[in-house]
Amino acid sequence: MTQASLRIVVIGGGAAGHMAAISAKTQRPDAEVLLLEKSDKWLAKVRISGGGRCNVTHHCAEPRKLARHYPRGGSFVRKVFAVWGQPEVVAWFAEQGVVLKIEPDGRMFPITDDSRTVIDALQRAVRSLGVEARMQSPVSRIEQKGGVWSLSVPEGTINADRVVVATGGSPKDEGMAWLQKFGHEVVPAVPSLFTFNLPGDPIRELMGVVAANVRLRVAGTKLESTGPLLITHWGLSGPAVLRLSAFGARVLHDLRYEYIVLVDWLGELGEKAARELLHVEANAHPRRQIVNAECFTLPARLWSYLLLRAGLPLEKPLGELGRKGMDRLLDVLTNDRYQARGKTTFKEEFVTAGGLALHQVDPATMESRVAPGLHFAGEVLDIDGITGGFNFQAAWSTGWLAGKGAAGR
Repeated sequence: MTQASLRIVVIGGGAAGHMAAISAKTQRPDAEVLLLEKSDKWLAKVRISGGGRCNVTHHCAEPRKLARHYPRGGSFVRKVFAVWGQPEVVAWFAEQGVVLKIEPDGRMFPITDDSRTVIDALQRAVRSLGVEARMQSPVSRIEQKGGVWSLSVPEGTINADRVVVATGGSPKDEGMAWLQKFGHEVVPAVPSLFTFNLPGDPIRELMGVVAANVRLRVAGTKLESTGPLLITHWGLSGPAVLRLSAFGARVLHDLRYEYIVLVDWLGELGEKAARELLHVEANAHPRRQIVNAECFTLPARLWSYLLLRAGLPLEKPLGELGRKGMDRLLDVLTNDRYQARGKTTFKEEFVTAGGLALHQVDPATMESRVAPGLHFAGEVLDIDGITGGFNFQAAWSTGWLAGKGAAGR
């Protein structure tokens, strides 16, 4: 086989697939690179990410620290990021004219605040490099014979010397059968990054209220998370919930999404310190109505709700709170309990936990250890991150190394 005869097919027209095709053609300009997408839309998840702004990556650049944001696949992506990580992603997009900005929480977006900017850059790169791109070309079957891969698509059969599989997370179960045929192990997919449903719970009337720093736990497990919490019309959301759902994806799946959520509305303040703050304010302002207490920085609507939940009249003077009243209030503030039943997908960054077992993939080239010539990128792998740009970072990095590996460079 001469260099000019090399044919690389990338299956999947999402973030990882585009980056793999771009990388392969960049490394091997004389190779024939074909990008296949089963639907009639390119980069669908890129389009909706970050409310249509596209959360390209996160400002965390050091591979070891960056890898901590991945509930599954952290040690694997650390090796990937050490070769082509966050700095390389930021630099590559800058070369395409996409300047990224850092938001206070560390997320990075194009300065245009428009995902179209990212999509246009990727598709310009595909066109300018000479990658052939086809939509509505689902691959139903793949076989290998005599060192050549044969892919079954609606229009017939496509032959390839190397194949990059970047089919994403949604079709994991249905699209894994032919990979298993070649000896690959598949970790069953379960949802990640979802919000907690609290059907019928009155707290939902506080829809839109944000508590800046809470501590969440799931009763009977070791799961714990801290951060902002958003109350919605269906239950609980926000970074603390999404992080908990990501790291607890398999545990919560095994519980069939029915469990008790324990909420410490005061974050890491602690019951002892909270009691002391209440005592100090009650002694200083005994006639102040408890609804007007200033010792905690909770939103007013939430504070009123929690007081009533503790059985305390809003107009009750702080000086008349008493030991029992204070105990009830502190129990609600630091150990509030809610029954979760069901989940709602976080649509801006739909992610599944599970996929191709990582011990069968070489992180340097993303090549299969059991079926040489097959490379993998993105969510088809058993890698998933929390919300904040981490899943796209994994897609860009694994895509680049998969394309480079397929090109043999």
